[in-house]
Amino acid sequence: MQGDIENGAVYPSLKDRVTFVTGGASGIGEGLVEHFCAQGARVTFVDIAANAAEALVERIKDKGHAVPRFIRCDLKQIDQLRAAVDEAAKRDGPIRVLVNNAGNDDRHRTEDVTVEYWDDRMAVNLRHQFFAAQAVRPYMRDAGGGSIVNFGSITWLVGDGDCPAYVTAKASISGLTRALARELGPERIRVNCVLPGWVMTERQVKLWLDEAGEKQIADRQCLPDRLYPPDIARMVLFLAADDSRMCSSQNFIVDGGWV
Repeated sequence: MQGDIENGAVYPSLKDRVTFVTGGASGIGEGLVEHFCAQGARVTFVDIAANAAEALVERIKDKGHAVPRFIRCDLKQIDQLRAAVDEAAKRDGPIRVLVNNAGNDDRHRTEDVTVEYWDDRMAVNLRHQFFAAQAVRPYMRDAGGGSIVNFGSITWLVGDGDCPAYVTAKASISGLTRALARELGPERIRVNCVLPGWVMTERQVKLWLDEAGEKQIADRQCLPDRLYPPDIARMVLFLAADDSRMCSSQNFIVDGGWV
């Protein structure tokens, strides 16, 4: 039971709102792009997966929703990220919503982690979130405010033991959120963090949803239903819209009640 975009809440403040999404070609990011476009937002998304991104653009166009713009970008290259932000603002106007979604939760053991791998995991999961926020700040400030939605994970809350570098990065994002919210708040820029649980993306199902995974969900999730990208997107829409205008410096957990 994933929910239908057309039957979800409509946020009038998101119509024509300039929105920038990282990692938007697949998984949770794909759902984010689809939902913002259904709201009539003016969406630019970045990713390294060009084929998946272009297919998504065509699918959204066929549905008759606002058509997003895709810019290929390696988020480990901060100059590319900055250029993409400026290009989106030049085309559509000041960015009012930033969704720092991109990340990668590859599994690893402590004894196998090298310095190079650790630095790469920080670049993939943490560093770009700060520099994306830095890049959009002037646009939001000059426009009178905006909403930054960072993506954390419940992995650091529950202490997952099979990806310590990823868990460290995601824990750091909660600290980053608090720091940015305090600094940018006087400019009416809100900064919040969404912590998803185990979301049934194609990648997650293919790599890890085996019999043991199903048992883990049954044992640890309060609700019996599976968590899907639209469940995360609906929370992000709320945080991007004016309806959440006094929400900032908070973690919003969407995990089906993981214990």
